[in-house]
Amino acid sequence: MLTRRLLQLFTGVAMYGISLAMFIRAGLGLDPWDVFHQGVAGRTGLSIGVVVIIVSFLVLLLWIPLRQWPGFGTLCNAVLVGLFADIGLALIPAFSHLGGQVGLLAGAVLLNGIASACYIGARFGPGARDGLMTGLARRTGWSVRVSRTLIEVVVLAVGWFLGGSVGVGTVVYALAIGPLVQLLLPVFMVPAAHADAGSGGDSRSAAPEPLASTN
Repeated sequence: MLTRRLLQLFTGVAMYGISLAMFIRAGLGLDPWDVFHQGVAGRTGLSIGVVVIIVSFLVLLLWIPLRQWPGFGTLCNAVLVGLFADIGLALIPAFSHLGGQVGLLAGAVLLNGIASACYIGARFGPGARDGLMTGLARRTGWSVRVSRTLIEVVVLAVGWFLGGSVGVGTVVYALAIGPLVQLLLPVFMVPAAHADAGSGGDSRSAAPEPLASTN
């Protein structure tokens, strides 16, 4: 079972990074956090993958006052999503015609949903950004939805101001990713008993509540 969980984790974060590259190459808009990443990348000259990694670890610093603990999957997510995003950008060409852009966007949403279900289902811990949302909700008493909305409105606004891409893809992602992950998660979810046994019974490795953004 541990082998399956590790395979799901690494496959999931790799596909997540590739899906980010597909969103960028589609050129129709990104999800809120990646609007922010793209904006920072454009202003600093760093690759978007490097920005994703740096922001992930900065967000993890915010876990400290929230008393949130990262899991093995949290750290893998922080490093590998950015790495595979840059690999994807090196391999995937940009599309100049609308049909290709729409097809790439649809493929990106689907791949992102599968990737999210894979790594959440492996139960090795949430991504840095999801952990920030759930930790904020737990410490403040706000709902996860309110915490998520507040954080993503802020990063979307800052990212747009910095020059990140906001468009129809941003809306499509927001509407589609939650139901898609909810649909796919039962297929990939490792039973809690197996996850506890593989992690020495540490409940911090349990999967979080599925969120529309799972990076």
